[in-house]
Amino acid sequence: MILGLRTVIYHVPDLERATAWYSSVFGVQPYFDEPFYVGFNVGGYELGLDPDTTRVRPGAGGAVAYWGVPDVDAAVRQFTRAGASLEAPVQNVGGDIRVATIADPFGNLVGLIENPHFAAA
Repeated sequence: MILGLRTVIYHVPDLERATAWYSSVFGVQPYFDEPFYVGFNVGGYELGLDPDTTRVRPGAGGAVAYWGVPDVDAAVRQFTRAGASLEAPVQNVGGDIRVATIADPFGNLVGLIENPHFAAA
């Protein structure tokens, strides 16, 4: 059911400054740049910057790793049946990409991403 690690999203209070910094240190420009999210392709993986710090604080513990799944709705059901709690419901974030965030029974945030643009393996 899990396809592998796909995306890490950092929550940042200053999206413009963070975009400039990550562009500089990784040596790449974002492929997606909107006021609500900036995405970079770094070595075939997604590095995302999210300015929404209401649910996830920036800084230590402010990153969420997203695991690829073929069906995010089914994955949310599987994780919640196993004792996880839903932190952010399934939402379409554009380009047929759907994400959700759950918290495991120990409080760790786990992102789930259904992204048809990534290969299955």
